[in-house]
Amino acid sequence: MEDEKIVELYLNRDETAIEETSVKYGSRLRSVSNGIVKDAETAKECENDTYMAVWNSIPPHEPKTYFYAFLARIIRNISLECCRKKTALKREAFICELSAEMEECIPSPEDMSCRIDEMAFAETMNRFLAGIDPEKRKIFVRRYWYLDSVAEISERFSVSESKVKTSLFRTRNKLREFLEKEGCTL
Repeated sequence: MEDEKIVELYLNRDETAIEETSVKYGSRLRSVSNGIVKDAETAKECENDTYMAVWNSIPPHEPKTYFYAFLARIIRNISLECCRKKTALKREAFICELSAEMEECIPSPEDMSCRIDEMAFAETMNRFLAGIDPEKRKIFVRRYWYLDSVAEISERFSVSESKVKTSLFRTRNKLREFLEKEGCTL
């Protein structure tokens, strides 16, 4: 079923919307969640929580043209919150490590001169990602969106871990420069 029709089912408060969402995107959503929580059962719980969150979010949102991105963002946030609640220290340390890496590039939300609303920031990031080499973009997204480890990325793309680390370091530096050119001071 097309995304627009699924969203219409949500708007009409038709419960088959959840079933259609599960059929079309369930395995992809579990994969995103499992990459974060590293537990199949917890990923399934996060998936179910995502369906409830989507049910409560549509309306007012009508993500007809970006439905999967809407779902992925919700399940990612739910999965990250699940990690925080379970206080899995090793996993939390990993998330803190990734946050620290990105803090070097992205302006502080407390800096009023660099406050960017979510839509503008998303557009800026999309322009940045569109302007870099596809392989580097995939590595960057796997690391900072899907939270894959360097070893997992290395295996996925059949490159050395050193190459992955170097690519991430250089891409973060390019991101920092790009954001500064866009008017964000770090």
